[in-house]
Amino acid sequence: MRIGMALNYSGGFKETVAELADYEKAGLDIVFVAEAYSFDAVSQMGYIAARTERLQIASGILPVYSRTPTLLAMTAAGMDYVSDGRFTLGLGASGPQVIEGFHGVPYTAPLGRTREVIEICRQVWRRERVDHRGKHYTIPLPADQGTGLGKPLKLINHPVRERIPVVIAAIGPKNVELAAEIAEGWEPIFYMPEKAADVWGPSIAAGKAKRDPGLGELDVIAQASLAIGEDVSGWLELGRPMAALYIGGMGAKGKNFYNDLARRYGYEKEAEQIQELYLSGKKDEAAALVPQELLESMSLIGSEGFVRDRLQAMRESGVTTINVTPLGRTHDERIRLIEKVGELAS
Repeated sequence: MRIGMALNYSGGFKETVAELADYEKAGLDIVFVAEAYSFDAVSQMGYIAARTERLQIASGILPVYSRTPTLLAMTAAGMDYVSDGRFTLGLGASGPQVIEGFHGVPYTAPLGRTREVIEICRQVWRRERVDHRGKHYTIPLPADQGTGLGKPLKLINHPVRERIPVVIAAIGPKNVELAAEIAEGWEPIFYMPEKAADVWGPSIAAGKAKRDPGLGELDVIAQASLAIGEDVSGWLELGRPMAALYIGGMGAKGKNFYNDLARRYGYEKEAEQIQELYLSGKKDEAAALVPQELLESMSLIGSEGFVRDRLQAMRESGVTTINVTPLGRTHDERIRLIEKVGELAS
């Protein structure tokens, strides 16, 4: 099981990246760099590539709507080049609030667009002349939609790899099926290993039934907060506001993918109440209603034995990469957590 970590640079980006070298020495395998509507992820990942040696670097995630498919392919090839083959392209559809509200692009056909984007990326990485006639993207642009001067082109540079790993962030049934069919990896959120088979099992099976064997086994990337000790339960409370934000406020009523997931986990009543409170501005009350069972089961917060058991449960449910958030008061404490979880997961 690989050990990953999402980059959190609230204390300063350069300071955080300087600390990554210590995490790398401690055994961290891969770092994920988010892109929501803050700074872009690509400039940060390039900086990380220059400051690390072994660490894998992944976008977590780049939205498929905010860049053209060929620019996504060029970006991935460039990142793979500057990192000497250490890059993973994490893609996702994001949501209409960000895509339409920040990028000003219609949030249409996320499944179809994701499939075509990946097809085009792989065509670019193979240095084929890009000629794509899809439902959502047509390259080159037809004469009746432009000047008529466009012609199929291929990437000038030779990529380090013609198959850069692609990870799809997805939680909806059809999105998860797509990830299991065409991507090297799948990254869900709020992962409960005991309920994963019921919630996502049919989608994973349907996708794998159509999967190209050349893609290899699906890398399943789960997320979990990490604290190990006999008196660490207080760290669980840090997860409440974030869970409430996603379940209650990340989307409109009737159009919130994370609220839907909580309902599929069996928390229909709680999901409805959290959303009602959050959307009415009562964020603290919403956070208080996040089920304790949910917080505990998707975390690695507890005694060494508890964490070992949770890692085993995740492994048995299919998880191959655990993306942790080490919770410690000092940098040294967080480094020791990465070392320890690596020992427990090996």
